[in-house]
Amino acid sequence: MNWESRLADRVKKVPPSGIRRFFDIAATMSDVITLGIGEPDFVTPDPIIDAAIASMRAGKTGYTSNAGLLELRKAISEEIERLYGVHYDPVSEIIATVGVSEALQLAMLALLNPGDEILIPEPCFVSYGPTAIFAGGSVVYVPTYFENDFQVTAEDIRSRISPRTKVLFLAYPSNPTGAVLRRKTLEEIAEVVVEHDLIVFSDEIYDRLIYGSAHSEGHTCLPSIPALRDRTVLLGGFSKAYAMTGWRLGYLCAPPGLYDSIYKLHQYIIMSAPSAAQYGAIEAIRSSQGAVERMRVAYDERRRVLVDGLRSAGCPTFEPEGAFYAFPDIRPTGLSSEEFAQGLLAEEKVAVVPGDAFGPSGAGFVRCAYANSLPNIEEAVHRIGRFVAKHLG
Repeated sequence: MNWESRLADRVKKVPPSGIRRFFDIAATMSDVITLGIGEPDFVTPDPIIDAAIASMRAGKTGYTSNAGLLELRKAISEEIERLYGVHYDPVSEIIATVGVSEALQLAMLALLNPGDEILIPEPCFVSYGPTAIFAGGSVVYVPTYFENDFQVTAEDIRSRISPRTKVLFLAYPSNPTGAVLRRKTLEEIAEVVVEHDLIVFSDEIYDRLIYGSAHSEGHTCLPSIPALRDRTVLLGGFSKAYAMTGWRLGYLCAPPGLYDSIYKLHQYIIMSAPSAAQYGAIEAIRSSQGAVERMRVAYDERRRVLVDGLRSAGCPTFEPEGAFYAFPDIRPTGLSSEEFAQGLLAEEKVAVVPGDAFGPSGAGFVRCAYANSLPNIEEAVHRIGRFVAKHLG
């Protein structure tokens, strides 16, 4: 059987993820320090684990309602309102999903017809474009640049809009750059969105992980901008802030007219999110806010060590204010992103991700995750400095 000839075109035209390859190689090596996987190195806080185990021991191991436990949806609603002043009805506007990945796929499938364009600022997480393509949409990437701290602007977006543009995708704090958009910028973008009658998907999975002056100002939840409340699909979850990546639990918030269609897709594709994860997430919201802050403070300390170390090594690095990534400029070495990542892994046993895996604007950069222990980051910085010194002119 010639399977290549039978595959769907939408699958064939999407390349494999540019992230996993280096870590498959790294897994075969010893003494490798990984600065690539976007996963907290912290273990899920004990109260969350205990609540999930207790739910299973109590026999709560069956399906929940399709949209998720109402108790969980109420907790999510209360948390969003407490943090950002935005209210979502837990009955008619919130769905518990299998990670943000499912939430993203649902939003794409519900809104994108063949030929519809979705604008996505890049560098961006590797799944955004492929997910849109799998849904039948046409992706228009909006470049962002080091010189502007990888910030997308209203004019950047306006310049890419065409008669076929239907959706704007925003994901801040950003993976891979760590960039954060401030409220003034988002309000300017909102004017363009309303002017062109666009829908917005906002992936805010890193909302609790912000630092420095951005933390002082506070994260801007996109639907907290009044003009965007009823034209935004908000995507969030528990993986990053609560160190629950393996639990696979996220959520989607959408206005009622759109919610019904997204809910229908969720019913047929998934049925319901894992029950034990939902009980754990309820406890996360109730009792683990202190743990979230302790992890954020630890990431901030690591961020400072990594960014200062990269700069000292000769790699210009803009100030990442969110998530747990730095995005250093490695062009002074004369190496491409791929060459740098391959050489660093082979010569110094440090794993990073080539920046162009996240889009053309990432060429000449690499992504370094500081979701690793402080001693490992300090050693990685030492090794990177040694590697860069060999290649600087």
